[in-house]
Amino acid sequence: MNMNEETSSPVYLSTGIWGIDTILGGGLASDRLYLIEGEPGTGKTTMALQFLLEGAKKRETVLYITLSETTKEIEAVAASHDWSLDNVHIHEVIPSESTLDPEQQYTIFHPSEVELSTTTKDLIAAIENIKPVRVVLDSLSELQLLAANPLRYRRQVLAFKQFFSQRSCTVMFLDDHMAGDKDLEVRSIAHGVISFDQTLSNYGATRRHIRVMKYRGMAFREGLHDYTIKRGGITAYPRLVASESRVMSKPVRFGSGLAELDTLLGGGIEDSTSTFLVGPPGAGKSSLAAQFVLSALQQKHQAAMFIFEESISNLLNRCDGLGMDLRSSFESGQLTIRQVDPAEMTPGEYADTVCRAADDGAKVIIIDSLNGYLNAMPDERYLITHLHELLSYLGQRGVVTILVGVQQGMLGPNMTSTANVSYLADNVIMLRYFEARGEVQQAISVFKKRGGRHERTIRHFSMSAKGIEVGPVLREFHGILSGIPNLLDNAVKQIDDVNTI
Repeated sequence: MNMNEETSSPVYLSTGIWGIDTILGGGLASDRLYLIEGEPGTGKTTMALQFLLEGAKKRETVLYITLSETTKEIEAVAASHDWSLDNVHIHEVIPSESTLDPEQQYTIFHPSEVELSTTTKDLIAAIENIKPVRVVLDSLSELQLLAANPLRYRRQVLAFKQFFSQRSCTVMFLDDHMAGDKDLEVRSIAHGVISFDQTLSNYGATRRHIRVMKYRGMAFREGLHDYTIKRGGITAYPRLVASESRVMSKPVRFGSGLAELDTLLGGGIEDSTSTFLVGPPGAGKSSLAAQFVLSALQQKHQAAMFIFEESISNLLNRCDGLGMDLRSSFESGQLTIRQVDPAEMTPGEYADTVCRAADDGAKVIIIDSLNGYLNAMPDERYLITHLHELLSYLGQRGVVTILVGVQQGMLGPNMTSTANVSYLADNVIMLRYFEARGEVQQAISVFKKRGGRHERTIRHFSMSAKGIEVGPVLREFHGILSGIPNLLDNAVKQIDDVNTI
């Protein structure tokens, strides 16, 4: 982090984008010059308009100077977001079509010697006339082409900086890099530099990132941050840093609503912890997660479920079949269910959505499944780090987080998981299939619990129209976790007891 080098407290101006204001540590320091850079299509114009509209909303005089696009093109961008530019002054400085006439072209003087001077006088006159508080200049590429050489271009930008500083203007210079390589000279002149970038993924929507390259004398959130451009403007998702909001609290036990399961868990699981439900497909992991949600709803808490593989309709229908009434809570708003589109959502957007659910009061949050989360974003690196920060953030807000993980394989010792995050979770509950007397049955056990003691037994697990049932300890079996157990002495009675459950 850059430490605050200035003794006086600056006045911050909002960019009109909450996420970017958060990244910047409060917004843009007023009366400074900022460079907004990025290739065409990354959203520079959209951000500039949001910056000006925020000022207009506060009754500030704002000015958009365009050197490349016409006023109609700027208005079309605003219209695509349902914005009105009635309170935004737009000054168009674009060469007229007369420059196409050979007789109008210069012969003695180089065009840069005449056109740059004319453009500069035009800009100064517009600013002196309007006296704006916020200014956007779009774009520097045109000035660079007019200047013809780097020295003249740098001196021109320095002159503009000095000019604006004497008029209490907060200025954004947009640069699309179309005139050449990234301009390090302007970066050194600007008070702050914000870079927009976009990359193509192998499948799905374009991934966009914002990065604050420089913010002189101010503390800001470093690194890459996801952002999206949708109808209504840019939405930025600041990189999650859980350490910024650490709190100390005493854990409180949270019951599952099933006495036998709570006994297996040593009385229940503690709030502010994460629990990893792992097992083969169809073993009942999602249904067990739904049981924790049902318990929260019955205790008058809010809950949220984020599902990847299953539709909301199928989830509610399946729970209805198990006697779990989640539908009425979903319809009343006590339960939030979000079906994640894996091709459209970035890790930053996903983390922001989950954190908002916690901030809105959700006591239990389900991520179903972890495999879907990882597979949905195969091009993204450091997803496990994303997940660590997310779990830490939720834990600090007293949330009971349930992660569902699918193991490959059905029976035997060779079952593997594509997402081994058991070291991140506070609790690990394992579900297993096993074969007994020609039937495929299920078992449940707790392998890890950081919050205290727990049973190390293996219990019978079943699902029916009555709901989930956790049965007696399977003491007459040996090798259940391998899927092919051996029967010990007096095993017949044990099997008969299990089959009557």
